[in-house]
Amino acid sequence: MPKILVIDDEAAIRGALKEILEYESFEVAEAEDGIVGIKLAEKENFDLIFCDIKMPKMDGIEVLEKLKEKGIETPVVIITGHGTVETAVEALKKGAYDFIQ
Repeated sequence: MPKILVIDDEAAIRGALKEILEYESFEVAEAEDGIVGIKLAEKENFDLIFCDIKMPKMDGIEVLEKLKEKGIETPVVIITGHGTVETAVEALKKGAYDFIQ
């Protein structure tokens, strides 16, 4: 079963994504911030990571950079309700697979 990691500081967003993805037969892990998300990505192999851009402690761009530093090549889709064209371009340049607003 494909495994997906959802990194978002809003529990309601994590829960909604988890419910939808599990309904579609994905195994889903959750992380409430980038630090926890990176630790999970180091321990487990995920097929995809959904990551919010705006989070306390570590934002989505920093998560992308840390994953790259650690050699973790899992595709990352940045999700946000606060996106701009500039943010999308920066995320894609830093290695995001896609950017969903």
